[in-house]
Order: sequence, then structure tokens, then C-alpha cells
Amino acid sequence: MHSSGSSSDASPEAPTYKNTFLRRCGNVAIAPLARVGLAGKRTHILTVTGRKTGRRYSTPVQLIFLDGQRWLVSPYGERQWVKNVRAAGAAELMRARRTERVRLEEVDASAAAPVLAEYFRKTPITRRYDTGDPARHPVFRIVS
Repeated sequence: MHSSGSSSDASPEAPTYKNTFLRRCGNVAIAPLARVGLAGKRTHILTVTGRKTGRRYSTPVQLIFLDGQRWLVSPYGERQWVKNVRAAGAAELMRARRTERVRLEEVDASAAAPVLAEYFRKTPITRRYDTGDPARHPVFRIVS
């Protein structure tokens, strides 16, 4: 991706993410692979308590490892899991049959910019959603 500037792929009019049937099928397929550690080092299952229902919700996520820290990025903007993480301040990350309870600290746009740059560079499938505006893509520092 880009630092605080924008890449040639970035556009303020980036398409809106839609959780289509095909995407849901992909998440269902990748989740068991992540749970046993076969979906790559970056793929984890994020589980967070719903802010309204109190139910636990899980979704596959791609972490970023940068400058000795781990980061959680929402490449599609403010999703339900982002709202739940903000409310809870904590979640569980599972990978390779290991579950870790973590705190998640949202960072401001200037701290998010290099993390987003790395995320969009390493996760090409999400590049079309890169608006070039770090304020539109929530980023959380993962604290063990």
C-alpha cells in the first residue's frame, strides 16, 4: 500500500464491500484451515462478543506483523466485528488450535497508515477496497 500518501490503486470511490454468498462460503472454507494452522501464519479466527446480543461471533482475519507488533486491520471499513471490538476492547484470536485472549487498541490514522500500506501490499485480494484514506480502515494494535 502506501504510507500517508495514496497509491495508484487507491480511490476515494473504492467499491463497497458486500458479504455475498460466495464470500460467506469462502469464510466457512477457510475457518477450519485457520483453526488447525493450515491457512498461513497471518490467518486467524477472531472471536468477539456482540455488543448488543452478548453472543460470540467469529470471523477469519489476516493479521499484519510489522515493527515487532501484530496488527488487526479492517480492509472493508467499519464492519460489525469492528463495532464489537470497540465495545469489548478485547477478543480471542485462534490459530493452529491455540486460542489467545488479546486486548485490541484502535490507533489513529497516522499510526494506521504504514500498517495499512503493509496490509494492502500483502493481501492483494483486498486492494480494490483501499481508499487511500487511513481514517476509513480501522486498525487495531494487538496487545497480548
